[in-house]
Amino acid sequence: MNVTRLQTNALAAKLVAGFEAAGAVSVEPPILQPAETLLDLYGEDIRARAYVTSDALRGEQMLRPDFTVPVVQMHMAEGAEPARYTYAGEVFRRQERDPGRANEYVQVGYEVFERNDPAASDAEVFALIQGALAGLPVRAVTGDIGVLMALVDGLDTSVLRKNALMRHIWRPRRFRELLERFATKREVQIADVKGTTLVGARRQHEIDARIAALRADAEVLPIAARDVDLIDALLDISAPMPEALGLLEDLCVDLPAIVPAVARVAARQEALANRGVDVTALMFEASYGRTSMEYYDGFVFGFRATGRADLPPLATGGRYDALTRRLGAGVEIPAVGGVIRPGVMLELGGAQ
Repeated sequence: MNVTRLQTNALAAKLVAGFEAAGAVSVEPPILQPAETLLDLYGEDIRARAYVTSDALRGEQMLRPDFTVPVVQMHMAEGAEPARYTYAGEVFRRQERDPGRANEYVQVGYEVFERNDPAASDAEVFALIQGALAGLPVRAVTGDIGVLMALVDGLDTSVLRKNALMRHIWRPRRFRELLERFATKREVQIADVKGTTLVGARRQHEIDARIAALRADAEVLPIAARDVDLIDALLDISAPMPEALGLLEDLCVDLPAIVPAVARVAARQEALANRGVDVTALMFEASYGRTSMEYYDGFVFGFRATGRADLPPLATGGRYDALTRRLGAGVEIPAVGGVIRPGVMLELGGAQ
């Protein structure tokens, strides 16, 4: 189906109207966003995914790669509680590795900021987006990044190693490389660099600090093979939600650190069922969401077209409590949201 911008905008307006009827306030963050904020959140990696520009007055700017960050900034600066927001507009992503994918497309979103019942908020966002996609041949998948984060935080290893693993949770290959390295005892030989000529930007105190960190890390005992096996067992979980929850609860016997996170999964399952979602047909994959943008720290979900592997996800979303803390100068509020791509809905033949 050849989708026009007029059709996409019409469907986007219809979706926004539905979210407004659910209690959301419509907002429109600027297309140009300060690059400093996004670079602080994601590091230089974001440059490979975004379009960057600059001028003398505003400094370095990025074309909006998504809506969540500016909506969170807006809410933390001036929003009342609780709050629900909706929006529609273009986002811009560089696609140098896959030129066949769109580098500009329309997103429609729904975001909830509410303290009282995070599980109910998760279910609200998921159910509304599922309802917006009703009638389309889609398959939903859920997960929870918070369970893996809790497991890493509970490992019997150094804080530096835990922090390194946490930083790379969203980069599965690098996470695996670090895990294997930390599970192996290695001898570290460091040459004496005192009195040598320094080349490059690093100063002597920076080099000394790095050497001290390497020596300290060499003294840390390897992560136990049993813990590595338990991480693998967690990441291998892929089953309908009730069955997956049973597997998670079994892991709690050996991994008490994940008990609170698994309890949140159980509460979410109940809240989803109360919203009319058939949880027996809803997949839960413990590794799902690990290649998304790094602000998700709990519930994650996505909807893909069945039989159309060529299409990107129709909708994705998740929980990002920690992002509100980062952008709220230490103040935080539980927050969850999701986005729909109306253009992909139309390609799938969903326009009515």
